[in-house]
Amino acid sequence: MFPRTGSATTWSLGPTRALLTELGDPHAHYPSIHIAGTNGKGSVAVLVAEALRAAGHRVGLYTSPHLVDVRERMMVDGRPIPRAAFAAWTSRVAPLLEPTDASFFEATTAIAFADFAARGVDIAVVEVGLGGRLDATNVVTPLVSVVTRIALDHTEYLGPTLEDIAWEKAGIAKPAVPFVVGESVPALGALLATEAERAGAQVIRVPPEARYDGPLALRGSHQRRNAAVAAAVLRALPETWRPSDPATRAGFARATLPGRLDRRGRWLFDVAHNPDGIQTIRHALGAEPPARPVHAVACVLSDKDWQTMLRALSEMVDAMWLTNAPSAPAGRAWDLTAAARFAGPWATAEPDLVRALSAASDRAGTVLVCGSFHTVGDAMARLPGFAPLG
Repeated sequence: MFPRTGSATTWSLGPTRALLTELGDPHAHYPSIHIAGTNGKGSVAVLVAEALRAAGHRVGLYTSPHLVDVRERMMVDGRPIPRAAFAAWTSRVAPLLEPTDASFFEATTAIAFADFAARGVDIAVVEVGLGGRLDATNVVTPLVSVVTRIALDHTEYLGPTLEDIAWEKAGIAKPAVPFVVGESVPALGALLATEAERAGAQVIRVPPEARYDGPLALRGSHQRRNAAVAAAVLRALPETWRPSDPATRAGFARATLPGRLDRRGRWLFDVAHNPDGIQTIRHALGAEPPARPVHAVACVLSDKDWQTMLRALSEMVDAMWLTNAPSAPAGRAWDLTAAARFAGPWATAEPDLVRALSAASDRAGTVLVCGSFHTVGDAMARLPGFAPLG
């Protein structure tokens, strides 16, 4: 079992570059598109990838973290890296980890880039893991860079303010490369644009009011904004790579992303792991009221603003089961007793995830599973037929 997040405490592009050098610099064998943002980057990545596929290109898609299987991170035309290939690349990279001081994420990034070259992609869509400036993916020189939306998250790494976080994410800007600003808050958008211009990038700002009005498979009104940002990315590509409008519409109409307002019968999964993400769920449920009663199963990591998240969650559900996600790092596990005490008497503390899922599903019209990638991934792994890769 591979963790969903790495544990490196020292950031540098050096380890990733060292790994890639040993692998023959596979990321130089195809062009790429680089996508950063606190929220929305996964959605924009899958929308861009599906539009490029609809235009006839063979597309690699690198995202993180995974829900159940690490191979979810490395997709080519919708297919994960084969098990045998992943095992082979892991064996190839493993002896290099100690000499290069590479982390788990740096290793998976190198493996993904090598896999894309081996599977002969025409182009890769690369989602930033954390931040931007010193993220392992920032070794690419893309055709287009984009920052989607800024919110408070990972403040222990990126800084305590929205401005600090925006500055880190603007670090993916490259000289003479189009840089799409998806952030709709004017001050933050201006900061991103200023930093990108300082790096020599060609800034393209998506108007705050822009929303995509075509067919869209992704659920929630917020995805209209993400689709508008994705469309701006596609328009910024060189003409030889730019999908036609029909190809863009076809790609957007079929793009899906597990764990994002992901409805499976009466189950609804969302990886929202910060207050901004929980508010997105709240707006989506307000626009499309779910069958009631709505029961929630939630587990939030201790370094997140779980109090604000639980407060918002309490306003949209009828009952809540607070639990632990088995895959969550022990050092980041929340204090379940404190969380239940904060949430109030209508919330039930159930340390065992399976029992929490069972209890919440009893007489529920809708069961919302949320709080982290760990929560959603662990739940999907334990509910028959729900794992992303089958």
